[in-house]
Amino acid sequence: MERNYILFDTPARELLYPFTHTRPVAACRIGILTIREKWEYWLNAGISYLTVPHLQKKYPLKKDEAVYAVLIHGHVLPDETLVQAIQELQPGQELYKGDEPIAKVVAGNNLDAEAVERKEYLGAVSRIRMPWDFFLLNDQAIRSDFELLTKERVSAPISDTNKVTAPERIFLEEGAVVEHSILNASTGPIYVGRNAEIMEGCLIRGALALGEKAVLKMGSKVYGATTLGPGSVGGGEIKNVVMFGHSNKGHDGYLGDAVIGEWCNLGANATASNLKNNASTVKVWMEAYNRTESAGLKCGLLMGDYSRCGIGSMLNTGTVIGVSCNIFGGSLPPKFIPSFSWGGADGLEPYRLEQAVRDAGMWMQFKGRQMEAADRQVLEALFTILRD
Repeated sequence: MERNYILFDTPARELLYPFTHTRPVAACRIGILTIREKWEYWLNAGISYLTVPHLQKKYPLKKDEAVYAVLIHGHVLPDETLVQAIQELQPGQELYKGDEPIAKVVAGNNLDAEAVERKEYLGAVSRIRMPWDFFLLNDQAIRSDFELLTKERVSAPISDTNKVTAPERIFLEEGAVVEHSILNASTGPIYVGRNAEIMEGCLIRGALALGEKAVLKMGSKVYGATTLGPGSVGGGEIKNVVMFGHSNKGHDGYLGDAVIGEWCNLGANATASNLKNNASTVKVWMEAYNRTESAGLKCGLLMGDYSRCGIGSMLNTGTVIGVSCNIFGGSLPPKFIPSFSWGGADGLEPYRLEQAVRDAGMWMQFKGRQMEAADRQVLEALFTILRD
């Protein structure tokens, strides 16, 4: 019988705020692809989402009582061994790693059915547990995706105007433009997506994933492991950053060990610290816990969808900016800025919903896409949830 693959969220999704305020876990990007896209490549099948109600319309669930449903934990990253273990599961079986679920197979639409047999997976499992895992695991994710996407394929030609090290680890998709830059792939692969561009004078040290139609501005300094998702723009100095897509850091300023959602903008000379002056552990505000958690020695900016900071912005180590925020001013703002906030170091005010939706739509339009009803519905529902 055919199988209906579904990536499901659990309450653990709340630990990945602000990014999962506006998407299921599996819609997050790490490496070259989103988690969902990785599973679709490995399984050679379409996959839908089982998530919280305010996201389900934009990220629909496919049910089919004529097939078996295979539910896979949305935090888990696939690899060959794990995919094989999941494909071998039979109806009524579930796969665990220790006390943590990985997948289960149930009949038809009965997605809440309890499995009757529990199997233990003995291999290693990569999971996204905390927001900083996106950049901590990004190097391996880029390498895995690079192998997946380029296997038995030939790169578009690399212009001889570039200075290249390890060209066998560089892959340019059709329409990619790279001229007069230094590309060092000895430290990790460099992937340049369809119609993406690396402008003149860029210094790139892999691993790097540049999504479709993404752009690196002239003279950018980028070192791994960095992902600039589709439609994104990078500039200045960027290190170990994951940018989900359609966001801009187009000018000078430093951004390191950071995660940036979609439809975001960092103004000219915006700089975010990723290391405390005394080299002690970075504490990050966890919205779901209402307390701080240790994120290791390095953690920069964590910025949710539709948020922006103005020119000359200075952001402290481990700053968390929620969804749809507008931050400005030259002094350091608070390290936690709740969703739908407006202001900076001198104080924050609530961002009125109609203005927030209008400005998000304007940014999407600037980046070449119209806001759809599902996008608006997510923002309106999230505003109501957080206000209540």
